[in-house]
Amino acid sequence: MPTVLVLGVLAVSAALGTVTFLAVAGADRSRQQAVANLQRGIHLGSSAVASGPSRSDGVLAVLVARLTSPVTRRRIDKLLARAGRPAAWPPERIAAAKVLLGAAAAALSFLYIQSTFSALSLLLGAGVTVVAYFLPELLLHSRGQERSQQIQLELADTLDQMTIAVEAGLGFDAAMARAAKNGKGPLAEELTRTLQDIQIGQGRRQAFESLIARTDVTDLRRFVRAVIQADQYGIAIADVLRTQAAEMRIKRRQRAEEKAMQVPVKVIFPLLLCIMPVLFIVVLGPAAIDIVATFSEL
Repeated sequence: MPTVLVLGVLAVSAALGTVTFLAVAGADRSRQQAVANLQRGIHLGSSAVASGPSRSDGVLAVLVARLTSPVTRRRIDKLLARAGRPAAWPPERIAAAKVLLGAAAAALSFLYIQSTFSALSLLLGAGVTVVAYFLPELLLHSRGQERSQQIQLELADTLDQMTIAVEAGLGFDAAMARAAKNGKGPLAEELTRTLQDIQIGQGRRQAFESLIARTDVTDLRRFVRAVIQADQYGIAIADVLRTQAAEMRIKRRQRAEEKAMQVPVKVIFPLLLCIMPVLFIVVLGPAAIDIVATFSEL
């Protein structure tokens, strides 16, 4: 027991020393200069502070920069892009959550292993620590998958709107802006982002490639490739939109039929494990009781 107490005191002292060092070190000077240059000439409200980042933001930025590898930061940025970059989940908060959850799980696992030392406890502690460390990324991945599914469902209707707008005389950019304005959901947000990229001077092909990288939806990638080829070879965009819209409707119907055909297979295991045993008990239970009573009398 004294050994465990000494190790715990050493771990807490090391953690406090690390946090103190990061707090004293302060934020990166180049980052502070860049933020100050970006905020120069911007008049904020009376309640806002225009002199630069706060001390807590600087400490958090230094903590994330020193405890998170560049590979992890790039992976978090990619997951955030697929998830739509929620305002409540900035990259610094995700990276800090990974570090804090991993450290807390490691500390609890260490105490659990010290109390009951065995191979199973070691394996369980390592598994809990790994899961806790990657839990924010798993949540972001799940959010990104849900968003991709919503984009896939909305794509056919959006293409129908764009087709009608183009056939009515609007250009492709105007039709996309109209569909983005009338639509609601992640696809409308991505179309608006793409139009903004084009308006600030980014090339059309590069803006569409960025759209593909952010969403990672197969049907949307196929549509963007068709639009790029039509723009490159001079094909009428109305014909491309009409063909793509019809193809998306067919694929959406096929996916619905596929999910409907998967329902009987998915129902088999709950039926065998949950419903059938109860049904056997209800149907055969009285007969079994009567048989036991009859043989007991004999």
